[in-house]
Amino acid sequence: MVGRPPARAHKIGQRVYAGRGGIATPVGKDLAAVRIFCYTRAMVAQVQTLALQGLNGVPVQVEVQVSGGLQGISIIGLPSGAVRESRDRVHGAFHSLGVSLPDKKIVVNLSPADLAKDGSHYDLPIALAMLAAFGVIPADSVDGMVVMGELGLDGSVRPVPGCLPAALHASAKGARMTVVPEANAGEAAWAAEDGRMGVLGVGNLGQLIRHLRGDELLATATPGRQAVADAKGLDLADIRGQEGAKRAAEIAAAGGHHLLMSGPPGSGKSMLAARLPGLLPPLSAAEALEVSMIHSVAGVLGPEGLITQRPLRDPHHSASSVALTGGGLKAKPGEMSLAHRGVLFLDELPEFPRAVLETLRQPLESGAITISRANSHVTYPARFQLIAAMNPCACGYLGDVKKGCKRQPGCAADYQNRLSGPLLDRFDLRIAVPAVKASDLSLPAAKEGSAEVAARVAAARGRQAARFGKAGPVCNAELGGKLLDEFCPLDAESRNVVNAAAERLGLSARGYHRVIRVARTIADLAGEENIRKPHLAEALAYRGL
Repeated sequence: MVGRPPARAHKIGQRVYAGRGGIATPVGKDLAAVRIFCYTRAMVAQVQTLALQGLNGVPVQVEVQVSGGLQGISIIGLPSGAVRESRDRVHGAFHSLGVSLPDKKIVVNLSPADLAKDGSHYDLPIALAMLAAFGVIPADSVDGMVVMGELGLDGSVRPVPGCLPAALHASAKGARMTVVPEANAGEAAWAAEDGRMGVLGVGNLGQLIRHLRGDELLATATPGRQAVADAKGLDLADIRGQEGAKRAAEIAAAGGHHLLMSGPPGSGKSMLAARLPGLLPPLSAAEALEVSMIHSVAGVLGPEGLITQRPLRDPHHSASSVALTGGGLKAKPGEMSLAHRGVLFLDELPEFPRAVLETLRQPLESGAITISRANSHVTYPARFQLIAAMNPCACGYLGDVKKGCKRQPGCAADYQNRLSGPLLDRFDLRIAVPAVKASDLSLPAAKEGSAEVAARVAAARGRQAARFGKAGPVCNAELGGKLLDEFCPLDAESRNVVNAAAERLGLSARGYHRVIRVARTIADLAGEENIRKPHLAEALAYRGL
């Protein structure tokens, strides 16, 4: 028993507990099964947590003061509605554990006071700070801890988004321990691989109280198994014919280039796009951490752990601008950021609202997207590979006498005009995918599948990595400025070829540079050090459509 006041009995519910000071113990019961009665004294307790702004963490100190005055709990420090509701969730969790609140005034201050606080992850740090102020747990037991978690009315600790970036930030700031919900412990433990910080996953508040009191120690969490994307047996060999489209997909995968495919329904555009992620190399360790952080903030990172396969996002054409770019009340990442270092596939491209498609233009160039709101500006990475598919016209059968509509070719112009010139100019490869003939379907499966193509893509990516070094871009599609001149030199003959073609095709400066980047990738696939005339000729062929 702790505390100096004389022993007395406290009635909790219908049972009488004998105790001294701050702890009440069921008569004849072990202390591990104790229900706790709070004998309070005026004091201030502090617990550290974090506010997330995008992928960055901002330290927040939760202070609790118990003093004389009207009974009640007040939360100050610019709390949102979800944070203000914490007092009811904390009170319900305390009630389920047998913790009685004192007949005192309890003030919870979230510092810094001028930073808006939002999210349910403040529940657990508020509860611990209150317990420390009551004397239920030692005040120094939470020193050096960063705490996140939502409380249920039954005392359970429920998962919250953003635990991985929060744990990384806590580790960088020298925290000795990060306390997160048990469901988030697998992802947060990846931030503690260097051994400088421990990660504690808790399933309910009672467990954590006993741990901090030294009655029942919890084991620190270990990193969850790495999540592997389910390929579902997709293979390029499943696509009969379409060798030109397969070649374009290989080039797109090798250099990270954006690809637009146009063709009639059933020509295999969606099948090809679905198999493209299988051609890409796995994420590097740094890329996996970055991608997993974005998914953690969005609340879509599963308990498996880090994502090692490049993501594929394929939103429906009814998606809004906010769904694509991100935003909302909490400025969550959208589809473009969730596809970071992976593939964003937009099927039926002209069916998307034009205002939605125009939001793609800036992230395609910068590789990042900034969500601006009246009270916040959050930047998320968005270095994705855009793969799009479309029909040549509204009916889809342009030039087909049997299936085409009576409005052709006028319907094709109206349909294709839904896409702006600046957006089309950002596609490195634009190809026509012809209809599949019945004779093609009867052919045996291709001898070369995704495994063989992926090996060539990996070799080309390896050449790019060796060329650029660790501080350079990841792939040829990211080359720009001086790096383009340095790594893509052209001899006099090649320069004349690309200049003449640019005049004839009316290429913009952006299109001109994209042709050179694609030619660099074609040379890498061929294992050649320099860009030659055949590489440029093939790259120029993909600027049609």
